[in-house]
Amino acid sequence: MADVPSTWRLGEARRLVRDGGAVAVAEEALRRVARASVAEAWIAVTPQAVLLEQAERVDALLAAGAELPLAGVPFAVKDNIDVVGFPTTAGCPEFALVPEASAPVVQRLLDAGALCLGKTNLDQFATGLVGTRSPAYGACANPLVPEYVAGGSSSGSAVAVATGEVVFSLGTDTAGSGRVPAANCGIVGLKPSLGDLPTIGVVPAMPSFDAVSVFAGSVSDAAAVFAVARTSRRRAAPEGARRRIGVVAHDWLGDDDARSCFEAALARVRAFGHEIVDVDGRLLAEAGALVYESALVAERVQAFGAFVAAHEEAVHPATRTILDRARTYEVADILGAHAELAELRERAVRLWVEVDVLVAPTVVRVPTMEEAKRDWFTPSAELGRTTAFVNPLRMCALAVPAGIRSSGVPFGISFVGPDGADDDLLALAAQFAGEAATRGGGTRVDDGAIPAGSAAGAEASRLSIAVVGAHLRGQPLHHQLTDRGATFVASTATSPAYRLYALDTAPPKPGLVRVDDDGVAVEVEVWSLDASAFGSFVAAIPAPLGVGKVELADGSEVTGFLCEPVAISGARDISEFGAWRAYLAAR
Repeated sequence: MADVPSTWRLGEARRLVRDGGAVAVAEEALRRVARASVAEAWIAVTPQAVLLEQAERVDALLAAGAELPLAGVPFAVKDNIDVVGFPTTAGCPEFALVPEASAPVVQRLLDAGALCLGKTNLDQFATGLVGTRSPAYGACANPLVPEYVAGGSSSGSAVAVATGEVVFSLGTDTAGSGRVPAANCGIVGLKPSLGDLPTIGVVPAMPSFDAVSVFAGSVSDAAAVFAVARTSRRRAAPEGARRRIGVVAHDWLGDDDARSCFEAALARVRAFGHEIVDVDGRLLAEAGALVYESALVAERVQAFGAFVAAHEEAVHPATRTILDRARTYEVADILGAHAELAELRERAVRLWVEVDVLVAPTVVRVPTMEEAKRDWFTPSAELGRTTAFVNPLRMCALAVPAGIRSSGVPFGISFVGPDGADDDLLALAAQFAGEAATRGGGTRVDDGAIPAGSAAGAEASRLSIAVVGAHLRGQPLHHQLTDRGATFVASTATSPAYRLYALDTAPPKPGLVRVDDDGVAVEVEVWSLDASAFGSFVAAIPAPLGVGKVELADGSEVTGFLCEPVAISGARDISEFGAWRAYLAAR
């Protein structure tokens, strides 16, 4: 398992802007990209002089009293979306177009003060869900477990967020490209209602089903970006509303990890008082199959078929094969496919009489890099089994982390709703992730008490703890968490108010100490245990370690490991590494 930085949260970037200005954030972002763990994630990075000039302009506007909701926040853009100053390659250098204007969705973010750090890699022409179909720029491996795929087509955008190089990024999503890589990389992927983020200035893949998506490290960060970039459409359920959650039976493809993670996620949903309803998934499977297995794929010929015919040597063989098949369809086939889709949409409307929201595993089985390179089609099709139906049925969806497989690859679930229900999904996902919804589509960390005996009381009885060293995944004492039934909540970081020291203990452990100044952000993992297991876990912690409140990057507090100051006398200060695993790797 690879050691990668934790996600870079919006609150952390905002504090850095407050303390050092947007220029300080720009400089930090460039440092992070320079040490990128997956270099293939990037196609082009904004030159230092240009980025600093953008940051200076933001600082000047802030000094003049301008309101910039994303002031100094670094983001990345998938390279099939136009950004002035960069050619738009769609993953194929020979295709490169030089835009005269940034896509409206990008311009809205720039106008809000965000800093574009560069363009990210993708499955060429946004065709594929694996992240390995980019012959000119390389395949994107999973940043956590490099033997597995990151997922595509928006692979680079997801990886750049997962590795903490940017706070958020833009991708696109036709059949799941804004959700599959989010799930595999352990981050949030928002696929809004069609048209809610404009697709003007986006190289089309299948224009009827294309959407711009948002990747972020948390639901709250995704909601904040969406609030700036979206077209105004709202249909939120009342706060605290009890939802009927539809669940479809799945073929788990022999992946017991996915099955157990999904069952745990459903238990968490039930704990909040929502009703679980079994639904017939044949409608969804039929709609998903239409995207790639019907005459609807002829839209790809219209989108970029002429270019491919003239530049076959520059195009991935899988893309050429898809287009060759698409060219065999007649007009009657295309009309028939559209008629079939119209009938499925009518049936989908009736589905929302039975349930309010669907929940599904975002990805059932994650293929290895070797599988994806050896077999151009089967792994990609598997990755889209539970995502491809969303856009043809005009639904919205939000992918959130929901556990870790035994391989170390993250597992995620998707909340899916009818057209226009984006805010309802954000509120539900925020609840699931431990963030409470606020009015207006934003989220905050929920630190309110839940009445004893309430439907959510069972979930409230689970307590969270942040671990920083020997209890991390892959470390020698991690079993003390898993033996007690602990569940993974998030990989994140502390606020920049701590120092980390290497203690002389067996097994080796770090000591986390809060300081008044000269602190750094330190990687942590947050785990959840029920009350009795939490008590026994804490009771077993030996001196000089103890527990106390640890401030996280988003400003929230959670119980976590801290060290008695006396114990750091003579201990090595390893704060420069920012993480215990990074220190061990260097040692």
